[in-house]
Amino acid sequence: MESFDIIVVGMGPGGEHVANTLAERGLRVLGVDHGLVGGECPYWGCIPTKMMVRAADALAEARRVDGLAGSVADVTPDWSLVARRIRDEATDGWDDQVAVERFTQKGGTFLRGTGRVVGPGRVDVDGKPYAAGRGIVVNVGSRAATPPIEGLEGVPFWTNREFAEATALPGSLVVLGGGAIGCELAQVAARFGTTVTVVESAPRLLSPEEPEASERIATVFEREGITVHVGSAAATVAASPTPGEADQVEVTLEDGTVLRAERLLVATGRRTDPGAVGLGSVGVAADARVAPTDEWCRVAPGVWAVGDITGKGAFTHVSMYQAAIVVRDVLGEAGPPADYRAVPRVTFTDPEVATVGLTEAQARDQGVEVRTGFTALGSTTRGWIHGVGGDGFIKLVADPGRGLLVGATVMGPAAGEVMGALAVAVHAEVPLDRLRSMIHAYPTFHRGIEDALADLDQRS
Repeated sequence: MESFDIIVVGMGPGGEHVANTLAERGLRVLGVDHGLVGGECPYWGCIPTKMMVRAADALAEARRVDGLAGSVADVTPDWSLVARRIRDEATDGWDDQVAVERFTQKGGTFLRGTGRVVGPGRVDVDGKPYAAGRGIVVNVGSRAATPPIEGLEGVPFWTNREFAEATALPGSLVVLGGGAIGCELAQVAARFGTTVTVVESAPRLLSPEEPEASERIATVFEREGITVHVGSAAATVAASPTPGEADQVEVTLEDGTVLRAERLLVATGRRTDPGAVGLGSVGVAADARVAPTDEWCRVAPGVWAVGDITGKGAFTHVSMYQAAIVVRDVLGEAGPPADYRAVPRVTFTDPEVATVGLTEAQARDQGVEVRTGFTALGSTTRGWIHGVGGDGFIKLVADPGRGLLVGATVMGPAAGEVMGALAVAVHAEVPLDRLRSMIHAYPTFHRGIEDALADLDQRS
């Protein structure tokens, strides 16, 4: 049995970072993945989708010139430019050779195959056993969840992967799922000329976010011609009953509404499977939906997990954060344990929706004596200057007993950047009195934090 110090099963962003770093530090590392090294993020997720968003936002900005700076006679979308950029700049044609060589040049060994933990210090790769003297790191990520809808399996449909690989967009599209992925891709498609309908079974779009964000994104979608159905899931899916028509799929909702489109996009969340990677062999329950970890990302002695499978947030930045903790733990180096109180997330719609920590509802569910502060960006100086496209707000969630922010949401242009200041405040537990005494640059969007703090005081 061939032996290594560390075996990394799944080379997504976190696993790749662990493998590269430990190989650099002189450990014998085996990296295993049946897919592309780098995982979902660089090939189908964060990077290509944000290229799409950037392109779609440029189209929207061009259409806003009237009334601000003059006139634009014609704005003509061309998806081929986006597809080419994704292929050539982001994914190398969905080829991970560069990533593999980056790892092997550091001394690592890479196997293209399916790895499975079969016990402490033991990994099976397509039937061949390998030993891990110091431990195993699991970073197998997640896959698009397919809801149990009658007829769905019999109809060709897209997930985010097919969307990212598309060389052309359809004339019409039904999107199942009004979460972050569904909303981002729906708006992208609409701005490139696709007729889009979004179906969300929850009562509102972006249901994990603040209700104010859901209301505003629904208004934006209506203004941009995107049809939205909330509170009613898809009951059945079928091929179009009229062969030869452009519409290829028919979706019937639970309320009886029938939708037809050329293409169906399923964006109903992500799914992890700890059992499939063999974590049951080290004590994880057979029916577990995520792998439980301690503050050092340990699943069991000598077994660590990072990324989506831990259930701490399906974000690349969470995976990379956990990877750094695992590296320190493997090497016996000092450093802080995992702290998920201030996990940030951004939905890259236009306007963006950025959140850190707890929403108001989450804080109340945790028994916090909540006080909120709110300001509409349109009422701030920068929002008024920005004009069209400046929809949004800043909402603060405070624990007045401790005098701290426990969460915040920013919606608006560059909300993810504005939220950075609030992420620091939540993570570092900056007292509200210190935040009130700050000097905020004028005129900026982040100066709205000052207005939201003033509103928080008025509600005390």
